[in-house]
Amino acid sequence: MNLDKSTKRIEKRVKKGFQGYPQISLAYFGESADCATEVVVGFIAAEGDAPQEQKFTSKGDARKDETIQTTLLKVIERADAKTVVEVAGVSLIK
Repeated sequence: MNLDKSTKRIEKRVKKGFQGYPQISLAYFGESADCATEVVVGFIAAEGDAPQEQKFTSKGDARKDETIQTTLLKVIERADAKTVVEVAGVSLIK
């Protein structure tokens, strides 16, 4: 799957807003606001459950990495996530 298609499908899921559980959250981290070298995927199965997290790293910008974006989409689909939340921007790694 190409990068454009993956990112558009993820964006579409994010725009739907809260639809219930299970929920996936995506947070991007990097050394600067211009380049996200890490993405942390959080999974919450039901309300009140503790989130499970998985981290993906990239040498370049993870938001433009086709492999990472395709993997994120597959994680969302396989978890049958009803809600996808994306933290806006890139949080700085200290």
